[in-house]
Amino acid sequence: MSDFEWDPETYLALMAEEIPDYPRLQTEVAATAATGAPTSILDLGIGSGLTAQRVLEALPEAKLLGVDASSEMLAAAEATLDPERTRLQSGRLEEPLPVGPFDLVMSMLAVHHLDGPGKADLFARIASVLETGGRFVLGDLVVPADPADVVTPIDWIDDTPSSLDEQLTWLADAGLTTRVHWQHRDLALVVAQKD
Repeated sequence: MSDFEWDPETYLALMAEEIPDYPRLQTEVAATAATGAPTSILDLGIGSGLTAQRVLEALPEAKLLGVDASSEMLAAAEATLDPERTRLQSGRLEEPLPVGPFDLVMSMLAVHHLDGPGKADLFARIASVLETGGRFVLGDLVVPADPADVVTPIDWIDDTPSSLDEQLTWLADAGLTTRVHWQHRDLALVVAQKD
């Protein structure tokens, strides 16, 4: 990944402009993450914290640890989220994950920055920090089967999405039971459970 820094002030407008289904993806991720009332949550690539905020609003007993590589985004998340229920730390997806166990690991629009082997490695590490019965909720860009379904501009440098089938295989290889909760064009939401 490059050292490109997102601007929290323009992030939502940029996402809405570049990813036509961003609002729907965010709604689906937040609703799916809140299912089952998890109390310990790890958010990988927390960004500005807006999705995490929606999850925490639905889960009054939950506490969340958010990780992001961008200091600007972490500052925005800190300003957005309840400090009594949230811890934030700097970190990259390629680095060791915080020590679990967690009931829920969630990630929205961050994992597509990893190449295939990087995704497979991350999924194995996520499985290792999940409680038995815990879930990984992944909302992200995918390479769709039909090239006409590509609607999000990507550069193939910082953005390296993989097909949904590849990601389902890597999640299964990590010992997780998967289901596709929602898919539209080049976006997908996958729920992977540790049995």
